[in-house]
Amino acid sequence: MADEPAPAVPPRVVSLYNPANILTVVRIILVPVFVAIVVASGLADNGSRIAACLVFCLASATDFVDGWIARKWSMVTSFGKIADPIADKALTGTALILLSAYDRLPWWVTVLILAREWGVTALRFWVIRYGVIAASRGGKLKTVLQIAAIAWYLWPVPSPADVVGPWLMGAALVVTVVTGGDYVVQALRLRRDH
Repeated sequence: MADEPAPAVPPRVVSLYNPANILTVVRIILVPVFVAIVVASGLADNGSRIAACLVFCLASATDFVDGWIARKWSMVTSFGKIADPIADKALTGTALILLSAYDRLPWWVTVLILAREWGVTALRFWVIRYGVIAASRGGKLKTVLQIAAIAWYLWPVPSPADVVGPWLMGAALVVTVVTGGDYVVQALRLRRDH
């Protein structure tokens, strides 16, 4: 009997309404909640700062959980690939802009970080037909440092522990810039090789 070809396995269809995507949408919804808390209070009292920090940390936690769920249970969708990084940048970008607007963080720090974040996003779209620039370990460290630094600036940390905030933000800034350069090299290599 001749070898028969194996039957074709249909591609797995992943529902758009899966836990990973729902968490991404929750993060997007929490951004205006975070903005409302900060703007209503002007970060003037400890209670509002704590509330803003808790909402920010909850939203940030969904970033780690949704990615883990999507990879662990093969729930990666086109929506998630696009919405997840947009949600991340909306959250951290909004937090940085508000911290600068309320004189908690120098504007040059916010501008430099945002320029890198949107620049890397533009690079990814620039090379998308040639390949994907995956998040590196440095990129993941950058995210953790940014979240920790923003949370430290939001929380009413008493003196002398409050001096840790600028050091955390400085570390986040250095890793942000260095990994941005690494992504530029990866993008140019992808374009050159295709």
